[in-house]
Amino acid sequence: MGKKRVMLPAEELDLSTVKYEAEIIDAPHLTGLTFRLFIKILEAPLIGPTIIAYLKKKNGMVEFLRSTVIPEPPMYKPEYPPQDPEPGTISLDEDGKPEDRVELALKCLPEYDPATSWNGDLSQFRYWKIRDYAHGYRSKLVTPSMVAERIITVIEEFSHKKPPAPLLISFDAEEVRKQAAASTKRFEEGRPLSILDGIFMAIKDDIGCHPYIMKGATTWMDETNSNNEDAVCVSRLRSCGVILVGKANMHELGMGTTGNNPNYGTTRNPHAPDRYTGGSSSGPAAIVASGICSAALGTDGGGSIRIPSSLCGVVGLKTTYGRTDIRGSLCESGTVEIIGPIASSVEDVTLVYAAILGSNPVARNILNPSPPCLPNFPSMESLNAVGSLRLGKYTPWFNDVHSTDISDKCEDILNQLSKTHGCEVVEIVIPELHEMRTAHLVSIGSEMLTGLNPDCEDGKGTELNYDTRTSMALFRSFTASDYVAAQCLRRRIMYHHMEIFKKVDVIVTPTTGMTAPKIPPSALKYGETDMQVTGYLMRFVIAANLLGLPAISVPIGYDKQGLPIGLQLMGRPWGEASILRLASVVEELCGSKKKPVSFYDVVKTS
Repeated sequence: MGKKRVMLPAEELDLSTVKYEAEIIDAPHLTGLTFRLFIKILEAPLIGPTIIAYLKKKNGMVEFLRSTVIPEPPMYKPEYPPQDPEPGTISLDEDGKPEDRVELALKCLPEYDPATSWNGDLSQFRYWKIRDYAHGYRSKLVTPSMVAERIITVIEEFSHKKPPAPLLISFDAEEVRKQAAASTKRFEEGRPLSILDGIFMAIKDDIGCHPYIMKGATTWMDETNSNNEDAVCVSRLRSCGVILVGKANMHELGMGTTGNNPNYGTTRNPHAPDRYTGGSSSGPAAIVASGICSAALGTDGGGSIRIPSSLCGVVGLKTTYGRTDIRGSLCESGTVEIIGPIASSVEDVTLVYAAILGSNPVARNILNPSPPCLPNFPSMESLNAVGSLRLGKYTPWFNDVHSTDISDKCEDILNQLSKTHGCEVVEIVIPELHEMRTAHLVSIGSEMLTGLNPDCEDGKGTELNYDTRTSMALFRSFTASDYVAAQCLRRRIMYHHMEIFKKVDVIVTPTTGMTAPKIPPSALKYGETDMQVTGYLMRFVIAANLLGLPAISVPIGYDKQGLPIGLQLMGRPWGEASILRLASVVEELCGSKKKPVSFYDVVKTS
């Protein structure tokens, strides 16, 4: 019998026959000089392609892409059926001024009581929220310039660490002082631009931010790219008065899930400095978790906002594909990536999201998005909407984690949502998870390779990190037929998920299958490849990228080692309001947070 495999059309698949198969990744774990030697072999003619072909076959990729007849036509970008309006929401004008949207978002939040922050119980740890800063500025308890000096001191302290572990890789103290002085003056004159005026944010290094040249955390991209203009999302933040502190560290070119970067140094997890932050938005998550910035912008093409947010104990929002404008970023031509916010609370993520949302006009014509809206958090209609939610759980997948600490904590939250708010937990089946992972890898890998090929042809490929070069070797092995097959799988998997969303409102999983992994000392100089760790970190995040669905990671507690655990809520297309509303309820159920080992109070020095 031949190797040919014929799939039934998606609508004919009998879900009762679907059996969950745990993901097993067969690939070597390499660091240090061994990794360096492996790259020389991998990039050698004949033997390198042979190794890649062997690993692809061992991991079932050839079977999915070249030996299978997929009856669905390709879907090159996410396509969605029309969506019903979300209940208990307030619509936002995506063509309006960002500061007007932020003002409307502010009215959606519960009433603010400054006493809880400025005069509350100091023995209980809590992050300073955006409204705390705004109150401090308006009450003249502190100024943006005062906060700027404290942040500059901390960032400069990080620059002297050995081995290096920078949060930012492009930073100009005088630029920060200039922005802070302008904000301070606006407060003195009683004319702040918005609630975000004077709020400090970091921007991931694959997003444009003046005056810095975007490098993608490489050592050379500033030589081939002279553009130092703001990305569209960044310009929207700037118009709200946000103070942009610099370009945050990241896994080189976003091609990794740990945040390891030998070029500038690997950012450390604020909860455990011997462990990874997760990636690729390592710097944005760490700078928020450390208390230095209220929020940051990251990109998410394969969990790159949600993974580090989960591992660092903060909130990360991956929006629907096309909801935010990605022009001015390295991922602007991709079909799986978005730009989204990271913050210490759902409230702050909501405010930043309101500022940056707004589709690219071309994407809007193609995707036909539902109008953006936010939950009116304190309204009775909004609270009733939470109680009516049906939460989808695929139990064998949900429990496929490195430690039961994760699944137990996530299960506990589901039980609390059911008991306290009346949410219904519905058992679901998600078929073809292996096929989904393969389709995502081929899609994002082919798109990344397309963007990098011109520089690689000019010899820059050898200046990339070893783990990036490992990924590039794999990506080069994909053919045009592999890419088309992946897009056929995308349409098929989209069908499965749209059918699931007829039965549930939100799909709930752990964000990651493990908490923050340790950093091998040998990985600091040459990097690391550990596909088993990558598999655990990416286990639950891929559908939101391949299908463009909105998803949010919310911190829900800690494992026995004191490391943060995140819960992921994935919603229908354009359903950001529903997942933000539910995330806020989850956050309230979880109560207080643990102070990170590396934390800086840049508002109060006492």
